[in-house]
Amino acid sequence: MTDTDPQTATVENWTPEQLKTAFDAGEVAIIDVRTPQEFSFEHIHGALLAPLATFEPRHLPAQEGKRLVFHCGSGVRSRKVAEACLAAGMRPVAHLDGGFAAWKTANMPYVTIDPATGGMKTVTPGG
Repeated sequence: MTDTDPQTATVENWTPEQLKTAFDAGEVAIIDVRTPQEFSFEHIHGALLAPLATFEPRHLPAQEGKRLVFHCGSGVRSRKVAEACLAAGMRPVAHLDGGFAAWKTANMPYVTIDPATGGMKTVTPGG
């Protein structure tokens, strides 16, 4: 992750490995800013959905005790959301660099639709 400089207030760019470690330790909440359709097809288990189309920083949960880390498909939308949060005075602000695509490329687990049953299943690449 890139540290936030309190003087310039920048967005932290987290790697999938850093995010998974912090999420597993209960240190962060992951906020998915993709569409509900994208989220329903596949997502990080435990991520909260706050679509960019209806996103307002004031509706986010308080950051007390947990840092918020935003993600989308590629990192473009989550960066926009993170910058909106900075503009609203939230500190620190982070997003998953490369988005969900980077998460999957790094072989991190996620939830997806099981074509055989139509239900959800967890995909654990390499596991």
